[in-house]
Amino acid sequence: MIAIVGPTGAGKSAIARSLAERIGGAIVGADSMQVYRGMDIGTAKTPPEERVVPHACIDIADPGEPFSAALYQRVARSAIDGYASRGLVPIVCGGTGLYVRAALDDWSFPAGSRESASRREIEALAVELGPEELHSRLAGLDPESAAMIHPNNVRRVTRALEMLADGTPYHVQASGFRERRGVYDAHFIGLEVRREVLYARIDSRVDAMVESGLLDEVRRLLDAGHREALTSSQAIGYKEMVSAIEGVISVEQAIDDVKRATRRYAKRQMSWFRADPRVRWLDVTDLHADEAAERALSLLES
Repeated sequence: MIAIVGPTGAGKSAIARSLAERIGGAIVGADSMQVYRGMDIGTAKTPPEERVVPHACIDIADPGEPFSAALYQRVARSAIDGYASRGLVPIVCGGTGLYVRAALDDWSFPAGSRESASRREIEALAVELGPEELHSRLAGLDPESAAMIHPNNVRRVTRALEMLADGTPYHVQASGFRERRGVYDAHFIGLEVRREVLYARIDSRVDAMVESGLLDEVRRLLDAGHREALTSSQAIGYKEMVSAIEGVISVEQAIDDVKRATRRYAKRQMSWFRADPRVRWLDVTDLHADEAAERALSLLES
């Protein structure tokens, strides 16, 4: 199987789709925001009419519905195994590094969901005790994991306590994460684009999103009661437009903020994937999607 990874704006979806057509493949999305229904324009989701090969892990949850890398892992692996059983080549495609690794690597998650009783109990305890005392409690139970987590990172401390209750200490999981043990025979292709070209593409894509109706999409989602999901830290392109709709900033400022946030995100994505020695890099700066797919195929066959 194949993984197509890289920063937002590199053309992953189009290149993976072209590659899938050539080799009899099927796409497994690895984007933490494209899993949500109705969040289409702002996530640059491939429109249904353009999904000329099978696609999975897109439009599988409502905005605001609890969804995690653990849930994604189960859905993605089911899709991968299902495609393989039908003789299709699974192609994991996306820029959410955690999701790529959740699908492909030997990495376990706490058994409980985000809404589990144990999670709610720990979250209530965090409110009662405060960050420092909660971290101290973790240190008393699991000093190795506590040493890896800043006391102010309440979310991670909460996760570590939940994992400890589930029988898998956080530091054990983190060690496995660093070792990069694959559960599939996967070939990783990383797409890179010259920075100035990538940033120009990002700016143009944001402008195109606005022209395609991003503001109206955000209004519909707000009307449906999804404000909390739209203002989460991951919801680049949505949280800024919520601020514009609510009159906190101008639309022009929101557009500039989206461009800036997306460029920063692309930089973080490159840092994440550059750290993985399994990724073979392909410069697609000057290539059409079909040309890039041919180059990727040659790289896979070499």
